Amino acid sequence: MPYRSNDDLPPAVRQHLPQHGCDIYRAAFNAAFAAHLDDPRREEAAHRIAWAAVKRSYVKAGARWVPIRP
Repeated sequence: MPYRSNDDLPPAVRQHLPQHGCDIYRAAFNAAFAAHLDDPRREEAAHRIAWAAVKRSYVKAGARWVPIRP
């Protein structure tokens, strides 16, 4: 199901990503969820796509996600 706000994201996302990372995750998830209407595993695919989008801008350093420096 699409997420209306970052407060609606799963705790594993909300509690570990910075606010901007949550914004990226939510936008990517919602777009992927809408694009995979006929996929029986659309929610799973949307989560994978959302994490991939986050990983283009953030990297995990220990227990924290930090922005990738150019």
